[in-house]
Amino acid sequence: MFTPINSDFFEAPTLELARNLLGQILVHETPEGTIAGRIVETEAYMGAEDRAAHSFGNRRTKRTEIMFGRSGLVYTYQMHTHTLINVVSGPIDTPRAILIRAVEPVEGIDLMANLRGKHLPIKQWTSGPGKLTKAMGITMEYYGHHFSERPLFIAEGNPVHAIAVGPRVGIGNSQEAVDYPYRFWESDNPFVSKFR
Repeated sequence: MFTPINSDFFEAPTLELARNLLGQILVHETPEGTIAGRIVETEAYMGAEDRAAHSFGNRRTKRTEIMFGRSGLVYTYQMHTHTLINVVSGPIDTPRAILIRAVEPVEGIDLMANLRGKHLPIKQWTSGPGKLTKAMGITMEYYGHHFSERPLFIAEGNPVHAIAVGPRVGIGNSQEAVDYPYRFWESDNPFVSKFR
């Protein structure tokens, strides 16, 4: 049985929170059963001063509005046909967020298999930000929800000791921000996303 983490957890500075999220459990309680995955990869987006962030230059749109809210809120957005899920971070009106890039399946394996396709090897179910939301049944409807509240929440896991750090993925047109070391992942975890 998973219990939502205390909302204070989300108050840490953004880069620290991006590291702290590794090893925690992302939980989705669905009508069919509970699906859970251990977070093994995150990417931080530092808001107004980060060219790779949707909120660069304090851009306020219908999509980015939630990023200006309190830390721990859910920021979902669509990319092609995928839903991507982020943890809002930073003080109110400082529009930062952390993308959850990959999780390691922990519970609800059969449900994940049905959602992702039983023909795929398990390593491919959740090894990317669009894959994990499909595998966990997470949709755009959670925009503005808080990660300390059911049915979609983060529960306490075990800290990760071997953390690798590097540049983010798929942000090629963001000038100097391309090289910022804002991606964090558990070293040698097979569920971390494959990047070209």
